[in-house]
Amino acid sequence: MKLLVVGSGGREHALAWKLAQSPRVQLVYVAPGNGGTAQDDRLRNVGITDPNTLADFVEQEQIAFTLVGPEQPLAAGIVNIFRARGLKIFGPTREAAQLESSKDFAKAFMKRHAIPTAEYETFPDVAAAHAYIDAKGAPIVIKADGLAAGKGVVVAQTLEEAHAAVDMMLSDNKLGDAGARVVIEEFLAGEEASFIVMVDGKHVLPLASSQDHKRLLDGDQGPNTGGMGAYSPAPIVTPQMHARVMREIILPTVRGMEQEGIRFTGFLYAGLMIDAQGNPKTLEFNCRMGDPETQPIMARLKGDFSKVVEAAIAGTLDTVDLEWDRRTALGVVLAAHNYPDAPRKGDFISGIPPETADAVTFHAGTTLADGKLTTSGGRVLCVVGLADSVRSAQSVAYEAINHISFDGMQYRRDIGYRAANRKHS
Repeated sequence: MKLLVVGSGGREHALAWKLAQSPRVQLVYVAPGNGGTAQDDRLRNVGITDPNTLADFVEQEQIAFTLVGPEQPLAAGIVNIFRARGLKIFGPTREAAQLESSKDFAKAFMKRHAIPTAEYETFPDVAAAHAYIDAKGAPIVIKADGLAAGKGVVVAQTLEEAHAAVDMMLSDNKLGDAGARVVIEEFLAGEEASFIVMVDGKHVLPLASSQDHKRLLDGDQGPNTGGMGAYSPAPIVTPQMHARVMREIILPTVRGMEQEGIRFTGFLYAGLMIDAQGNPKTLEFNCRMGDPETQPIMARLKGDFSKVVEAAIAGTLDTVDLEWDRRTALGVVLAAHNYPDAPRKGDFISGIPPETADAVTFHAGTTLADGKLTTSGGRVLCVVGLADSVRSAQSVAYEAINHISFDGMQYRRDIGYRAANRKHS
């Protein structure tokens, strides 16, 4: 069978890489793909991004099913378009994707369904937003309502930072339509975790737990990014925590959407903050796999992923059991010069080591031209190491990174530090 993965990032490379391992799969098309997917014989890049043209391509190539990676095509209604043409696709409809595409929609939804989250207010008006910040004090969190590629959240430690974030989004219109409204919410202290499940409209299949590192610099310093690295499993998600998150957050979300006449299908990602007392609250929802969480999760997943996605599309996820590599997978993002502000493109990349049983490099912001691999985006590569402990997985990943170079390459040297500092890791 032939399959299609929509997107061009590290998440899409990892999904396509995993699907291509199935003996049933002849070829995985990636639209538009990147330099890494261009170099893999089992994958083929397709230079199409328009959903209707992609649907034509799927019909023409008799593609068995399509898997959508990023949020923009989902918010644009690619699932609605494909389904209207009778094409098999895994992802949420435009209506369901509002859980991610509008922070205000998601917060109001959580309030209606008593899903634990931070207190908040939404403001289209600059003066009212400033007044609310003054009344609440800092630290406080400012979020653009719409999609802003991971850059629409400012965790302001001071009032000055908070006011500047509001001005940037509402007055200066730096994020365009995404920042036409801002959601201002209370700051939650604790440890973050990524809780990702597959949903077929009725049944929920949890994936392995993971933890992302949003800040640019070691020790969780510097600006927020799309994510600088992740590891799986996350020790903070104990079996008890897992059960509680399913009971208090995931299942009420899926049922709540159904009650509101929106059947949720696709990946559902709850970004959690777990406080010192062990209470989880929802920071945000994404309606797709996380990036870079997908890379370590796919590296640990055993078995035929194409059969799992088929079951999800057919509404039979309750018949699927997932098997995981017992090792820890840890992925480190290598970012371009001046990421996240204005990443430089066009730097030559060299030294990526070949894939082994315990290390694999996924491409994100790369392009292949005349046989030369160069940077083409902010997050360039994600190097994943697998080993029996977090510290050992760190060693494997960072050893692989020692071989890779491009001008301006920056990365965190402490991915997985929270888990590594726990006992028995």
